[in-house]
Amino acid sequence: MTHRTLPECGREPDEVLDALADFAADDPDYKRGRTWSLVYHLDDAHEDFAARAYRMYSSANGLNPAAFRSLKRLESEIISIEAGLFHGGPETCGVLTSGGTESCLLAVKTYRDMARARRRVRPPNMVLPVTAHVAWFKASDYFGVKVRLLPMTSGHATDIARLKRLIDRNTVMVLGSAPEYPHGTIDPIAEMGAICAARGVPLHVDACVGGFILPFMEMNGVDLPPWDFRVPGVTSISADLHKYGYAAKGASSILYRDLDILKHQMFVYQDWPGGVFASPALLGTRPGGAYAAAWATLQKFGVAGYRELAAQTTEAVEALKEGIARIDGLRLLGRPQGPLLAYGSSDRALSIFAVADQMEKRGWNVNRVQNPDGIHAMVTARHRAVTGEYLADLEQAVATVRADPSLAQTGGAATYGMLAHVPLRGMVKARVLDAFASMYRAGGGDLDLHEPAAPGLAERWMKKYVEWKSRRG
Repeated sequence: MTHRTLPECGREPDEVLDALADFAADDPDYKRGRTWSLVYHLDDAHEDFAARAYRMYSSANGLNPAAFRSLKRLESEIISIEAGLFHGGPETCGVLTSGGTESCLLAVKTYRDMARARRRVRPPNMVLPVTAHVAWFKASDYFGVKVRLLPMTSGHATDIARLKRLIDRNTVMVLGSAPEYPHGTIDPIAEMGAICAARGVPLHVDACVGGFILPFMEMNGVDLPPWDFRVPGVTSISADLHKYGYAAKGASSILYRDLDILKHQMFVYQDWPGGVFASPALLGTRPGGAYAAAWATLQKFGVAGYRELAAQTTEAVEALKEGIARIDGLRLLGRPQGPLLAYGSSDRALSIFAVADQMEKRGWNVNRVQNPDGIHAMVTARHRAVTGEYLADLEQAVATVRADPSLAQTGGAATYGMLAHVPLRGMVKARVLDAFASMYRAGGGDLDLHEPAAPGLAERWMKKYVEWKSRRG
């Protein structure tokens, strides 16, 4: 591989910007609402507004709150606004983070350390629904907190019947999601809170997705179960501003019921030759532009603006639910209560992954879920204008797969089907790790599950599985 080299002489600014624009040629077409994850785009005018706010503080650093007092003011006002939205009390506190994953990591670190300090817990464990976002499993791996899983019911909701039995003296926290990512269902937070309060165990609510839309849906009259600080057992909440808050990327938050909990999140080292060091979150340097863009966006929309965005999103979600229900062979997975939904096949002869392939051939960027297999949609206000087109293409995609069942054995359908169903999960992990790591060689690489890097990957995995089965008799 030939490595890129730094130009001997600097290039003209316009040439550099043109090159940047060219790099995006094959990126998802999110500006026309054809992407159903990763991006929360309203329009170019809003992006320009957020970029202007970001630029005003792009060199500011939230590392030292005593230096850039403007950033501390922005952070404090954002946390105060969230505390009001989530029905917090006078002691509610929190910090801004770089994203939902940092917020999740911080919660696990905080509750692990609090349990060590207060109860000398070792080894720590935490109880997660099987539908918890993967960031919580990353946190388990990073911080050495063992996961105990709550299963799903037959309706793909979190089954808390086992929660009491899974909690023991080494349990540092329990998690509930509002909503959970795979199916869009809000976990039974009130019931979980009652159990956690009785056992003296913290309950964190992952509202990274729902934090900036559920309050406004409720204001609009949508009937939602209680999920925030109104539930006595809830001790902390994470919420992303760069999702349904429509702030620039790099803005999430974590709020705690009181400072006594938040202190366990913070890091202080008093003996460094560079001076006494204190940090509230994982990052040292904390980009000031993200603070400014988040604050500016909240001020721009206000309650009325967010209620309108929530109404548009709800309209799109309901249209999708109704349209999917009308297509023979499809069914919703779970009971979506927020802006997310997933649907799968109600007909064993219909491969939902082959349907996903056909949707991508029609220009839609879709995500797949597994256990059970399905197609996922993270719906935004922008999607209201394209739901009719999406549903028409979906109906055609289903008809195409019905007419040619062999499509389930080709392309992404074959690969995703194998990834989801090969029982040798360690082998799947190893193969994905190899392929994923190769992307990070100097100079870059490619990972495309639709066209596997090595031809016949699915077939080879199946052969290995058959060989394994034969050895076991």
